[in-house]
Amino acid sequence: MKKTITFLLIISLPLLLWGQKDSTKQLKPLPFFEPAPTFNKARFWSLTAIGVVGYTGVTIGLDQAWYANYARGKFHFFDDWNGWRQMDKFGHAMTGYFESKWAGDLYHWAGLPKKQACWVGFGTGILFQTTLEVMDGFSERWGFSWGDMAFNVIGSGLYLGQELLWQEQRIRLKMSAHRPHYSSDVIVANNSSATTSLATRAQALFGSSPAELLFKEYNGQTIWLSVNIASFLKKRPNNFPPAWINVAVGYGIENVFGAERNSWEDDLGNSFSAPSNYQRHSQFFLSLDIDFERIPTKHKWLKTIFGILNIFKVPFPTLEINTLGEVKFHPLYF
Repeated sequence: MKKTITFLLIISLPLLLWGQKDSTKQLKPLPFFEPAPTFNKARFWSLTAIGVVGYTGVTIGLDQAWYANYARGKFHFFDDWNGWRQMDKFGHAMTGYFESKWAGDLYHWAGLPKKQACWVGFGTGILFQTTLEVMDGFSERWGFSWGDMAFNVIGSGLYLGQELLWQEQRIRLKMSAHRPHYSSDVIVANNSSATTSLATRAQALFGSSPAELLFKEYNGQTIWLSVNIASFLKKRPNNFPPAWINVAVGYGIENVFGAERNSWEDDLGNSFSAPSNYQRHSQFFLSLDIDFERIPTKHKWLKTIFGILNIFKVPFPTLEINTLGEVKFHPLYF
């Protein structure tokens, strides 16, 4: 997820940086934030050019800034299904979903019919994610993961399936993140007198910057399936529930300090284990959410902002059930 999220920025560039007048004959200029009513060559080719340049640039940039730091070899596969209690897999699904959705929305903005645009969006998400998996496949540290690819397809397929079935997104993938508190208590190595702490281990794994919180901090991330109940109801007495209120179920993990186990070695060969009272576990959440794109507004630019904001789940009171058998209530959870 820490690598694939970069592509979300590529998809959103045309909305933020590029303006075009309609190439077809119009009685008046086409407003920038309004989708073209017919195929618009200027928008289509400008959007495609930005996408190709961005895709090429980020692929080369990742290769030099990320993969070049690790040994490479022959293409190989890697079974990482048990890593991070599948938290990274849910991240792959969410990334694929938004890559496909934003690409589909942008090509509809360029004048493609909605059905064609959603297929282009699906293909774009699969292309971007597959590129990263192939790059992983040549890295000695990782490998091509069929588990990652499966969740890439699930995410992009969730977007495509809803567009083909309902012509709208009734079920959305979202994320939230918070910074967990990690203990600074001293941990002595299993094979030496060296020391560390969970706070030090977490910083090495997950970083400390705001960007790393969103993209790397597995213990603080939650991936949500946000469902719009009103869209499934033929009749809503007194317009209840409101069209923009969703019910959300989420997945998260806690006390995870290694991909498969809570033990690790530092660069000097010192072996450490997390204290036994820090048990790795999964969390399941139930909460409410807001679908920003269903909030009524006449401003096209505000709809665009709402579409970007919809990547995040809104904080609400939340019920948690975890694999330790605990039931918790959070007055406000993000």
